[in-house]
Amino acid sequence: MTAVEPTVILSKPKRPPRLRLELRPFVPFGVATAVVTGIVILWHVASSSGWVSPVFLPTPERVVQSFFALMVRGYVGSTLFEHAETSLWRVLSALFFATLFAVPAGLIVATSPVGRGMLDPVIEFLRPLPPLAYLPLVIIWFGIGEPAKVLVIALSMIAPIAISTATGVRSATDSQINAARAFGASRLQVLRHVLLPTALPSILTGIRIALGAGWTTLVAAELVAAARGLGYMMQSAAQFLVTDIVIVGILVIAALSFAFEAILRIIERVFVPWSGHR
Repeated sequence: MTAVEPTVILSKPKRPPRLRLELRPFVPFGVATAVVTGIVILWHVASSSGWVSPVFLPTPERVVQSFFALMVRGYVGSTLFEHAETSLWRVLSALFFATLFAVPAGLIVATSPVGRGMLDPVIEFLRPLPPLAYLPLVIIWFGIGEPAKVLVIALSMIAPIAISTATGVRSATDSQINAARAFGASRLQVLRHVLLPTALPSILTGIRIALGAGWTTLVAAELVAAARGLGYMMQSAAQFLVTDIVIVGILVIAALSFAFEAILRIIERVFVPWSGHR
């Protein structure tokens, strides 16, 4: 009786899904393009077929014509570029002052119990408070000029940046801090070379959140004694039911917000590639 030798079945190695990996980065872009295209088509059908009155929803073609007209002739004494430039200056100025205060405040809250007791109540007071609640008080104290507008926008940005900074500093592990101290690093060197690099991804995330709050507050801030700005332009157009100009203002603010988001993501990938954000 002869022994039967076992049969070895060799399976073919699976090929790596190269095509799927190559197409994966383009999937979100394709989906976003399809969604935007669908919204524009639905908008065109609703406005051109009479479902919605053109007074309340003008056609996309009308909005595009108004965009170019605003670039050339302007509205309420300024072109679209001048309105956008003024609003952009207000938001960037507010972001500068908010970051100048919020980042050190977040560092102090995360590293000092005394500092946390002093600053944490202020930050938590500002965090849930809507800007329109303290806008009248800012106007009473600082008037209706540019400083008041920048201050209102900056106050809406402080809490997200400070909280994100404190969270990022706390994410530094004890082993990282102890390793730096073992090499003779001082407290300032630990702060500069360990805590700040660790907190940088969170700081950038806080700035991204703060910019969203800043653009929201901008429209409210420009309703008070403003002579130029996207919010002022939109409010003036809304009083006379010029809906196409209102939509142009909304789209310009959205485009600027997307541009800032893209810039911050590029900065994040260049300066903090270890954060793992995509």
